Amino acid sequence: MRVLVIEDDRKTGDYVRDGLGDADCRVELVGDGEAGLALARRDPFDVLIVDRMLPKLDGLSLVKALRADQVDTPVLFLTAMGAIADRVAGLEGGGDDYLVKPFAMAELKARVNALARRPAKQAQEEATSLRVGELVLDRLDRSVRLGERRIDLLPLQFRLLEFLMLNEGRIVTRTMLLERVWGFTFDPRTNIVETHLSHLRGKIDAPDRPSLITTVRGAGYILRGH
Repeated sequence: MRVLVIEDDRKTGDYVRDGLGDADCRVELVGDGEAGLALARRDPFDVLIVDRMLPKLDGLSLVKALRADQVDTPVLFLTAMGAIADRVAGLEGGGDDYLVKPFAMAELKARVNALARRPAKQAQEEATSLRVGELVLDRLDRSVRLGERRIDLLPLQFRLLEFLMLNEGRIVTRTMLLERVWGFTFDPRTNIVETHLSHLRGKIDAPDRPSLITTVRGAGYILRGH
């Protein structure tokens, strides 16, 4: 995976480059908006990581210029500007995701992986049903089956399972679940995610098989078919 990081703080840039490099990403690092825009226009990348506050050209203007040029490379804003208005401006300006500093490397890796899968995921999101092993989720009649067994889920449990299935085999962080399933732009500092995952496991797991949803300590959760 090729990733372009546009970040003027050298310490942060090196941290991101080294962390993603450990995940087998090929990372280019530039320190100002003009250089980043030129490189993003010229070379193909799988994901762009863009700071909002950049010298020469700010990150939001950079992304708007790319979108005006029909460059649709997924963009993750990585910034200290964490107010809701800043997030909205970033996403409405052409960004695909938004992560506020300080951040955990596990969170960044999970979000970059999710963005890199966006074209395949978009095709999957248009499908009327999702399948992971014997687990099948039908989006038309809002039903879930494990083999021949029908599983009754509450609406929020259905959305939670749907998001996990869309990201099959990939780590999904707690923050991503709060944002995409609950619609929270903040951490409520409760065990709401853990509680709902526990209830979901109790419904979809077979007693004689390993759990379909695995907790990855310090990172998040991953759903795999067995």
